[in-house]
Amino acid sequence: MGAHDRWTRLLEVLGERGNLDVIEAAELLGCSAATIRRDLDELARQKLLTRTRGGAVLSTVAYDLPLRYKTARRADEKHRIAKAAADLIPPGSTVGINGGTTTSEVARELAVRADLAGEPGTPALTVVTNAINIANELAIRPQIKLVVTGGIARTNSYELIGPLAALSLQGLSLDYAILGVDAVDPHFGTATHDEGEAAANRALAECAATVIVVADSSKLGKRAFAQVCPMGSVSVLVTDTDAPKEITEQLASRNIDVLCV
Repeated sequence: MGAHDRWTRLLEVLGERGNLDVIEAAELLGCSAATIRRDLDELARQKLLTRTRGGAVLSTVAYDLPLRYKTARRADEKHRIAKAAADLIPPGSTVGINGGTTTSEVARELAVRADLAGEPGTPALTVVTNAINIANELAIRPQIKLVVTGGIARTNSYELIGPLAALSLQGLSLDYAILGVDAVDPHFGTATHDEGEAAANRALAECAATVIVVADSSKLGKRAFAQVCPMGSVSVLVTDTDAPKEITEQLASRNIDVLCV
């Protein structure tokens, strides 16, 4: 297991338990205690946890890990979800995409779709995004007309948030919005941990005729701090086959198309 994978796993376990012991972590990851100590020291340097004598405790940012540490989580499921969501977008559409690991995969799938190659100088798709990492990947694709919102860059998700982000979206009309979220609750709706991120994503959803939520099964039935949009605003949920049946049935009963891939 490489350093990046160890760091991701350590942060996941720490997020679940709130504290971590070096010896316990070494047994869990199958490496030496010395390696774990070095890993914890590095993560503390990045201010992702707080070191203690013999281990570490959760820091204020560990509940919402930076995007680079989320990419390895449920990677296969996210790739399937992303492909299924990208396949829902017909050529010629205008689509909004927010930040996140799954939505970043959606953007990559759209970028390589053969039927979106388009004619030279004629965009086959218009993408509006508030995610600077997605914008970076799509900017080199001549078949995609790229529109990037303004705003303040949020370190954890690479998203642009704040009043400028919402202002950038005023007067725009989108065919689709593809949203990655931290939680999907049948009653509370879709939500994220950060209120600024939620507000920017809500503005994106309000521009769209069809809202597609991409979320792996670990996020279903969960609640997070700030609502993005109620379930009544969601047209399609794309998730994986481990999705709890009782949750998917509740959502389907509200006329939401649930795709488990």
